[in-house]
Amino acid sequence: MDFEEAHALWLERHLTERTGERRGRLERGHLHAEKLFLRNVWWPLRGHLEHLHPEYEITDWRGRSYFADFAWLPGYVTLIIEIKGYASHVRDMDRLKYSNELNRETFLYAMGGNVISFAYDDVEQHPEVCITLLRMALSRYQPERIPSARAVFAEKELIRYAIRVGGQLRPKDVEIHFGIDHRTAVLMLRKLCDKGWLLPAKRGTGQRIVRYELAHGVLDYFN
Repeated sequence: MDFEEAHALWLERHLTERTGERRGRLERGHLHAEKLFLRNVWWPLRGHLEHLHPEYEITDWRGRSYFADFAWLPGYVTLIIEIKGYASHVRDMDRLKYSNELNRETFLYAMGGNVISFAYDDVEQHPEVCITLLRMALSRYQPERIPSARAVFAEKELIRYAIRVGGQLRPKDVEIHFGIDHRTAVLMLRKLCDKGWLLPAKRGTGQRIVRYELAHGVLDYFN
């Protein structure tokens, strides 16, 4: 099944399950930007739309409802995803709207949810950046990828270290930074390659790996 067919079936299912204003909001709110995010970012990364809910209703700290672009609800986490265009979220936003948006996100975090946002321009023009960042965000919630808390902390610290040093790492750098042996350093780097956060850089006829680089788009995004 290709994206267009999957999207049509997915959207129709959600419309069928809704009535009243919740259905109306989905009909009015799921437009070009939201579909573009699914086509350019979510579908290439996930290959399906399971557990993803469009125009998801949330109650804010005042008891009022608002609708997020998407909510990913696999059963053990609430992840809100927003696609933000410059005009509506920056240029045309007044101080009250800005405060309310920040308060909503903080309230959701306090209630156990998380919010991640993508710029429309990146979704349209640099989807590879969004894919890389979304992969990193979702990996936090994949049970099969969550070993001990210590290992997760080490992986996050390794990504932060790579960003600080310009996006390139040698096993020797990791050995020194963490005070570990060569074999452990290489295992850490390879695990991050498997998760899509790092890419091996090879040299010579034997294609020997000489260093590891942040996946395309990660360093550019943070600079």
